[in-house]
Amino acid sequence: MSGRFAFSKGLKEVRFLFCQTGEHSAATRSFLLRNYPAMKKDNPATPILIRDASGTLPKVYARFEFGKEKSQSLEGLSDQQIEETVSSLVKNSS
Repeated sequence: MSGRFAFSKGLKEVRFLFCQTGEHSAATRSFLLRNYPAMKKDNPATPILIRDASGTLPKVYARFEFGKEKSQSLEGLSDQQIEETVSSLVKNSS
């Protein structure tokens, strides 16, 4: 797949955690509003989970084959930095 958010073959799930009202999660909410449709279009079979809970710091998790999981904090990042972080996380299964 050649899309901007084409996930690696070994990626089984992507999970976003953030606060639905907190200022520290504003960039994450903006990123998801803008990019979720493109991510889902490029990867229709991969679950993209969105978990919002009061007071939660923004973080993204990527679960790969054999239960291997990686996470990255999104706190303090701009919308563009979040895009770069998510892109590198979902394309790197090693």
